[in-house]
Amino acid sequence: MNFKSIIISKKGGPEVLQVIEKMIVYPGPDEVLIKVQACAVGGTDIAMRYYNYPASPKKPFVPGYEIVGTVYKKGSNISIPKVGDRVGALTAFGGYSEFITLKPEHLVKVPKSVDSAEAAAVILNYTTAYQMLTRVAKVKKGNKVLITGASGGVGSALLDLGKMFKLELYGTASVQKHESLNHFGATLIDYKTQDFQEIMKEKIPEGIDFVFDGVGGKTIKKSIQVIRRGGLLVEYGYSLKSLSYFVKTILYMLSGISNGVKAKSYGISVNYKMNKRTVLEDMEVLLHLLKTGKIKPLIYKRMDLTEAEDANRLLENGQVTGNIVLVMN
Repeated sequence: MNFKSIIISKKGGPEVLQVIEKMIVYPGPDEVLIKVQACAVGGTDIAMRYYNYPASPKKPFVPGYEIVGTVYKKGSNISIPKVGDRVGALTAFGGYSEFITLKPEHLVKVPKSVDSAEAAAVILNYTTAYQMLTRVAKVKKGNKVLITGASGGVGSALLDLGKMFKLELYGTASVQKHESLNHFGATLIDYKTQDFQEIMKEKIPEGIDFVFDGVGGKTIKKSIQVIRRGGLLVEYGYSLKSLSYFVKTILYMLSGISNGVKAKSYGISVNYKMNKRTVLEDMEVLLHLLKTGKIKPLIYKRMDLTEAEDANRLLENGQVTGNIVLVMN
């Protein structure tokens, strides 16, 4: 039996994504073959196309950072999960495919009642947001929090979870995206026409407790100015625009220390290698919150696997609010 996958054929824009077909290979004795239902499209996929991203193999390869699907076949040594069980996993790559083979230690159980696209958003973006809020910042009710890039997959997850944790939320996003984000209860700032540094200084002159920044560069320099002494800047997942951009981002973070601001960076790939158990535990917590309706990922659009090029183009052009998800028929 043949199945479809999407490969990054070479370095470049969305046009380098190609649909291929290959023969299904059944799992080894310690592996599980999963029929994929959904995989979100993220900034990491874009970075892997343009750059030699540290977590990716050599091109050509199949991108896709997370999957939700059902167990199709299991190896002879596997007792759990069982065929037909619904599972999710962080994959880093390989998710743009109708089938994927993984080892069971990477899998979490996904409730059958939850939507596949929403569950896929939980696996990566919500887990990233939840870990930053609870394990890095250790936020408490009433904390004042600014989220830059609040319309993105992780940004909207931070808003959703921040609302659940009863935080005082502020977020930057272009004005055309505000309507989709208003239900999170945050004060939204149009970064294109407003200076969030000036607005935050006016609203909270004593400084806020936390900034979660997924943009990098000069945004960090402004963020540091609005954080109270002893407050925390949490940096995550900004685009690898260039080596100089990366260096400037690090220098801006270091400059915050002289202002009495703490700075930490978070990457789920690194954390998964170091603390896989905590990542999987948090995924299970979040999937339960999804099942019980406590959280609701913002899905901008669901697209077929074969539309991966168009999906990447939408995300890369800044048109997406929340998550765009590839679904497999």
